Amino acid sequence: MSRMGHPAPGTTRAQSAAPRVGDADGGPRTARGSAKAPSAGVCAALERMLRPGAPVSITAYDGSSAGEPGAPLRIELRSPTALAYLLSAPGELGLARAYVTGHLEVAGELYEVLRALEGVVDGLSPADRFSLLRDLGPRHLRLLPPPPEEAPGRLRRALSGLRHSKSRDSAAIARHYDVSNRFYELVLGPSMAYTCACYPEPGADLEQAQFHKFDLVCRKLGLRPGMRLLDVGCGWGGMVAHAAKHYGVGAVGVTLSREQAAWAQAELRRLGLSDRAEVRHGDYRDVTEGGFDAVSSIGLTEHIGARNLGGYFRFLAARLREGGRLLNHCITRPTTKDPHRTGPFIDRYVFPDGELEGVGTIVSAMQDNGFEVRHEENLREHYVSTLAAWCANLDANWHDAVREAGVRRARVWALYMAASRLSFERRHIELHQVLGVKPSASGEAFMPLRPDWGV
Repeated sequence: MSRMGHPAPGTTRAQSAAPRVGDADGGPRTARGSAKAPSAGVCAALERMLRPGAPVSITAYDGSSAGEPGAPLRIELRSPTALAYLLSAPGELGLARAYVTGHLEVAGELYEVLRALEGVVDGLSPADRFSLLRDLGPRHLRLLPPPPEEAPGRLRRALSGLRHSKSRDSAAIARHYDVSNRFYELVLGPSMAYTCACYPEPGADLEQAQFHKFDLVCRKLGLRPGMRLLDVGCGWGGMVAHAAKHYGVGAVGVTLSREQAAWAQAELRRLGLSDRAEVRHGDYRDVTEGGFDAVSSIGLTEHIGARNLGGYFRFLAARLREGGRLLNHCITRPTTKDPHRTGPFIDRYVFPDGELEGVGTIVSAMQDNGFEVRHEENLREHYVSTLAAWCANLDANWHDAVREAGVRRARVWALYMAASRLSFERRHIELHQVLGVKPSASGEAFMPLRPDWGV
């Protein structure tokens, strides 16, 4: 699952700061083997999963164990259902199902377990599953229904509309974001910014880094009082509020999430910004106004689809005046050769229909559809720090998060954030900001000779 990656994030301490989720969910009690792995039992067959010297042990419901006694990290198979999920579902999906339902538990930091078992946690290969079935017997191969938190597969979703159609995009966004605004407050913190922060210095905290990120975007866009900003995929309105409050612009944000829009509208009223800033519930494609001085797209491109990038950037260019700037901030693949579609865990549990392209693909699409690219930077390491902070927030607020969203939803987030943190760390995914300008017919870009935004 270290390659599940999509930001977007795992709790850092699945059990030390959070409760034993299986217990909270009424699951079976934890097996606590402490002796050296016996020669028989479930764990004897699983021992091949452990690298020599790995600081991880495995215990199982039958009392067997594998790995070094007293290892600081432990994987616990709490019932035969855990093994059935691992054997019946392909790759990372089986591990995700077992963990989300509480039949597979982790003792110690979830991120550290994924890090220690990177070669294994992407899921059992067909050869591994065959070997386990041979060693354990076919009785463990049971087809189980997926947990209710899991979205239908891609073929079944096709029945609800074309990929990236307005209706299907709306359903995908609602599934992820319309959970509970309070849940997101607990995870994201006061900034309510669900995108990569930019840390001005190593010791900065999350709120300082999110403020700095929004400020960096404003400076790259060259915002000044009286300008008009369009923020597509605006989330809870953080960029809209920052630009209106600190740069004196008139700002319009658009989000497909009804819950996000309601929260953002209330926040703008609380800040006294409603006279010059608004957040709309709707599709960015329904924005009819033009002549904006700037457009920010922070974390939306991942939902557009590779085939639709050209149309996306043409649409944004059409919303801008000549000399207007676009800042595109999104998660990318490390190369343009990598597949666009996300892995099955992210696709089924986190971002249905999400796609990630290489930054070269993003730059090419911008260049070919109305923009001159003027600056680009990779903030990959900043997303590692951002995710670590979100993980810490979820740990610290675990009980409240479970009350808001349910234990299984909280476990999805724990796994998603831990896996994504590792993916950014290992450069399986990246985060790029690309700045473009809509030049005039004569080629004038209205840009400074050198970057003037402090980087």
